[in-house]
Amino acid sequence: MINATLKELSAALAAKSVSSAELAGQFLDRIAALNPTLNAFITVSPEKTLAEAAAADAARAAGQAGLLTGVPLAIKDIFCQQGWKTSCGSKMLDNFIAPYDAHVIERVRAAGLVTIGRTNMDEFAMGSANENSYYGPVKNPWDLAAIPGGSSGGSAAAVAARLAPAALGTDTGGSIRQPASHCGITGIKPTYGVVSRYGMVAFASSLDQGGPMAQTAEDCALLLNTIAGFDSRDSTSLERPTEDYTRELGNSLAGLKVGLPREYFAAGLSADVARVIDEAVAQLKKLGAEVVEVSLPNTELSIPAYYVIAPAEASSNLSRYDGVRYGHRAAEYKDLVDMYEKSRAEGFGAEVKRRILVGTYVLSHGYYDAYYLKAQKIRRLIADDFKKAFEQCDVILGPVAPTAAFNIGEKSNDPVEMYLSDIYTLSVNLAGLPGMSVPAGFAANGRPIGLQIIGNYFGEAKMLNVAHQFQQATDWHRKAPAL
Repeated sequence: MINATLKELSAALAAKSVSSAELAGQFLDRIAALNPTLNAFITVSPEKTLAEAAAADAARAAGQAGLLTGVPLAIKDIFCQQGWKTSCGSKMLDNFIAPYDAHVIERVRAAGLVTIGRTNMDEFAMGSANENSYYGPVKNPWDLAAIPGGSSGGSAAAVAARLAPAALGTDTGGSIRQPASHCGITGIKPTYGVVSRYGMVAFASSLDQGGPMAQTAEDCALLLNTIAGFDSRDSTSLERPTEDYTRELGNSLAGLKVGLPREYFAAGLSADVARVIDEAVAQLKKLGAEVVEVSLPNTELSIPAYYVIAPAEASSNLSRYDGVRYGHRAAEYKDLVDMYEKSRAEGFGAEVKRRILVGTYVLSHGYYDAYYLKAQKIRRLIADDFKKAFEQCDVILGPVAPTAAFNIGEKSNDPVEMYLSDIYTLSVNLAGLPGMSVPAGFAANGRPIGLQIIGNYFGEAKMLNVAHQFQQATDWHRKAPAL
C-alpha cells in the first residue's frame, strides 16, 4: 500500500481491504526504518497517530466517512496543531506545543485524515535546500548526497520515499514547487488567499501560502478540495464560492494555449533541465496543446525584489519571538534587554538572523523609500508582465529550478548563489499566482527534474488538468527511489 495514491487508498479503505490503523502502522514502520537516514520528520507520535486512525475506522464503521477519512497525511512543522510540537525547524520554538489548530488542520481533521507526523523544514521556512533546520538537513531519497529542496523539503522527501502518501507544505518563494521538483513528486501553490494562513506561522505574510504535495495532480486536487476555503480569522483569506478542483481533470488539452517565457530559457539553465522541459512540452503538443512564446521581461528583478520584501516582512513577523511569552528564553541574563538579546541570539540560526538584519535595514528611516517601496513597485511590474502574458495563453510552462538538486553543503557558504536557484519561482509568489511542479524526468546523474505550470488567478483547476493529462501520458510520477 505504500506506493498507492490517495485515490487508491481511499478505495481500499472503502472496500475494507485495509483499515486505517493497519495503513498508519505500515507508514509508521517505514518512518521508523528510514527516517534516521532521511531526517524527513521532526516529530512522530505513534500513539496520537494510531488514536486518530482508530477514530477514522470507527467513523467508517458508522457510515460517517468522507472520501479521505483514514488516509495518512504528513504535516509541515509550520502549521499549529493542538497538542503537537510546532517548531518551524527552529531552536526558538523547540519547546512550543501548539494550543490550537491552524485552519488547514481543522479542515483535514474534519475530513478524517490521519496525521502521520510533522516534517522537517528550513528554519521559519527560510531556505531553498532544507539545510537551515535546527534539527539537521533533510536528505534527498533519490540521492542521499543531494538536498531535497526547501523549505518544504521534509514533506517532499517523505512523499518521495513513501513515508507518507501526501503532505502539506508552504510556499513563500517556491518552497512547495522546488522541493517537489527535486524529489520527483507533485506539489501545488494555490492563488494567494485561497488557503487560509490562520495558524500557519508567518514568515512573509504577503507571500506565504499553504498547499498540498502528493504523488499525482489528482491527489493534489483532492487535498486542495479539503484545505481551501474562506476563513474570517485571516484578513487575506478570499471569500469565494467553493470549488471542486477535480472538475476539469478529464478535459482534453486540444486547443489549450501554452506559453513559454523566453526569459526562462536563457543563460543559466542547465542542459539537463532544458532537455526535460523540451520533452515535456513535446508531450503536451502531442496531447493537443498549442505552444506560443511569451515574455516576462522583469523576471530577473524578482530576486532583488523578493529579497527586500520577504526579509522586511520577516523582520516584523519574527519580532514576536523575544523570550517573554513563548519559545526559547536564555538561561542567564542581567535585565530585560539582555534577555531579549540573548534569547534571540541563541534561538535563531544564521540564515534567519541574516534576513532579520536585511529586513530591519530596508525598513529603517532613510532606506524605506529607496529599497522597500521600490521593491513593491517592481512587484507590480512583475504582476503586469503575467497579466499581459495570459492575454496570449492559458497556462505558462517552464523549469522550476535552473538545475536538478545540488549536493548538501555545495552552496551553504554562498547565500547569493543559493538565492539565485529561486529565479523561476519567486515571481509567481510576488504576483500572487498559482503554480505547481510535476515530475517530468531525470538529470544525467539520476536526480529528478520537475516541470513548472503557472496558471492565471484562480486557475488551479485548469493547471491541475494540464498536469493530470501529462501524468496520464507519462509515468514519471510513478517512479520511486530504491530505499
